[in-house]
Amino acid sequence: MFEGFREDIIAGDGADIFVRHGGNADGPGLLLLHGYPQTSAMWHKVAPQLADKYHVVCADLRGYGRSSKPETDAQHSPYSKRAMAADMVKVMAQLGHSQFYVGAHDRGARVAHRMGMDHAGAVKAIAMLDIAPTREMYRDTDDAFARAYWHWFYLIQPAPFPETMIGGDPDAYWKFKCKAQSAGASPFAPEALDEYLTLFRNPAVIHASCEDYRAGASIDIAHDDADGDRKLSMPLLAIWGGRGVIERCFDALALWRARAENVNGFALPAGHYLAEEIPDQVATQFLDFFDKH
Repeated sequence: MFEGFREDIIAGDGADIFVRHGGNADGPGLLLLHGYPQTSAMWHKVAPQLADKYHVVCADLRGYGRSSKPETDAQHSPYSKRAMAADMVKVMAQLGHSQFYVGAHDRGARVAHRMGMDHAGAVKAIAMLDIAPTREMYRDTDDAFARAYWHWFYLIQPAPFPETMIGGDPDAYWKFKCKAQSAGASPFAPEALDEYLTLFRNPAVIHASCEDYRAGASIDIAHDDADGDRKLSMPLLAIWGGRGVIERCFDALALWRARAENVNGFALPAGHYLAEEIPDQVATQFLDFFDKH
């Protein structure tokens, strides 16, 4: 995976961040962020298609993969999207990009949302895969969503309950959760799946990823509320899976237009894991969108 890319550990804002980066060293920076319970490996089919034009940086979020796992606190602030976003802005600056584009999936897209609010001068444009805004997804929860995204409510239970249960058989948990969100057959390449499972077996990753969700249901919403009427100012592309939960349970475009000034979006024929199910289409949409901005 990632032929021609190099691997580094770069200091973030309180966490050391593992990155794979490569492509056009003189091109604009393009940061790609993964979702739960994955790593930067999820971009292995997309990143090479972006590399001719962009300096592509695929990072493991703090708490995930090979990035460090800071100690948490009672407010879950080390795993707030604010903290995760600050890591990435610092990493990109150290790679020579004071301004950059962001393509992000799932939890990574939630980090991108907060990054755009807190660091508007650094983020040129954001392309998000398969999310609606966190606050509104919790607010608009119904029976169908709660059954489909059961992990949103399971992972936020107090430690160490979900950590203990997941830790009993992390491979089985990972496969059950992720298979339920894929459209049909597993979209995961064997080498990517091996990385996901190997790194997710680490109890520190399991705990940190639970903290990510606990933050999402608490301090992240407080940060959203504190924004008041302020919206994302940079162009936003929202793409979601036409066979997924976002399509069935939310009006993603309307929700993003309430949180951002300049939004376009649409569904593509896939489930949740678009970058692995339909990587060519994702790469094409990213190139078309970022090239315009």
